[in-house]
Amino acid sequence: MGRGKLARAVGIVIAAAVLTAAALLWLAVAASGPTASAAPSSGLVFGIWKVFYDTDAPAPRVVLEAIGAAVLLAAGVALIDRRIANRSRRSAHPGTPLAPKTVMAATRGVYDGPVTVTVLIPAHNEEASLAGTIASLLSQSHRPERVIVVADNCTDATVEVAQRGGVEVLESVDNSKKKAGALNQALQRLLPERGNNDLLMVMDADTMLDDGFLEQAVARFTSDRALMAVGGLFYGEGGHGLIGQFQRNEYIRYARELRRRRGRVFVLTGTASIFRPTAMRTVAENRGTSLPGTLGDVYDTAALTEDNELTIALKSLGGLMVSPAQCTVVTELMPTWRMLWGQRLRWQRGALENIGAYGVTAQTLRYWLQQLGIGYGVIALSSYLLLIFVMVLSLDSWIWFPFWLGLGAVFSIERVVTVWKGGWHARLLALTVFPELFFDTFLNLVYVKGIVDISVGRQATWKHVLHKPAVEASRVPGS
Repeated sequence: MGRGKLARAVGIVIAAAVLTAAALLWLAVAASGPTASAAPSSGLVFGIWKVFYDTDAPAPRVVLEAIGAAVLLAAGVALIDRRIANRSRRSAHPGTPLAPKTVMAATRGVYDGPVTVTVLIPAHNEEASLAGTIASLLSQSHRPERVIVVADNCTDATVEVAQRGGVEVLESVDNSKKKAGALNQALQRLLPERGNNDLLMVMDADTMLDDGFLEQAVARFTSDRALMAVGGLFYGEGGHGLIGQFQRNEYIRYARELRRRRGRVFVLTGTASIFRPTAMRTVAENRGTSLPGTLGDVYDTAALTEDNELTIALKSLGGLMVSPAQCTVVTELMPTWRMLWGQRLRWQRGALENIGAYGVTAQTLRYWLQQLGIGYGVIALSSYLLLIFVMVLSLDSWIWFPFWLGLGAVFSIERVVTVWKGGWHARLLALTVFPELFFDTFLNLVYVKGIVDISVGRQATWKHVLHKPAVEASRVPGS
């Protein structure tokens, strides 16, 4: 299947694969037949639907098979991911010009000068949050050499705030391609004059760097000539009540997962990432041929999630990148369910469109498996909640199932441990279990909506978030 056709059919392909896997599991369970223990009990739902249930725990064989399958699947994905990464690092293929082996050979014996940092802050009507972002940059232990606010079609005081903050301003010209278009205009001016060690950082105007971010990133680039990009680990700002805590817990778990992967990157987040000019130039040179997009553009203006797309582009060219545990930022949270829905739907559509545009390759395999895993999780969680609902309606009296209570306790402990650094608010929310399950259900609905929209060819939109006047955000971990 060609890339263009796959880009349009990616939702159907993933949905079909997930549903097929779920159906095969259902058939396997059904084929195993009932146990030889006591006959199952029965109950009525709404007085008309007769439901049978078994109070016995699953047979040990079934439990061991389920655990074994899960472990093998997780280990298989990890081994494939590691093998692909290692092979990419050793590659000298012309199609991977950013592979470490190629880069090290080209830079051997060459000194490109000390590492410098130029920061680009794309901003569209960001007067409320921009001052805090600039302040976090200028107070870094390693202060950036240049800070440039890329003002894109602003109708508020964004430009004036930037000027009062003492940084440069570059205004986009006739840009109709959102954030990616504004950044492409800025990079077309800046890239030609950059040396290999003159780093370019792109960060959101509603993000604040934790002190030490730039110092750690510069040290990484200084010690490793083959490193093409450094991404940040993001945590949520304080406030916004329950919906804010849901998002903070989610971000804490994501950062924990990256630390366990020793910084191996999923996405070079748009909140804050640093690039070697060589990486950006190579991407621009390969647009329209080996990479989607227009020749000469660093960012693909057709992508809904330009940071995710650029990550895949760099991986496709063999680029080495990392997200160190010391490079952390505090970013905005969505204050309402409607805004959160819009943000996550854009993320989901963008992820689907990106892997569809690139097709199934060694570099995108991890992303395909991730989407399949999410889809399988949607079915699993939905089935779990549905069965609980049916059980509650069908039983005359509540029955405590020791086996399932034990599994629930293990699950609850895992949820608490993974957000422990978030403080007692995070731990308490995780301990209650069901609120976060319903938040996961919300995210699952977003996933399903994204699959449906892309499958029927519904046009996606990029929605800008309007910010209220900034208040000082506090990072939750360690607070």
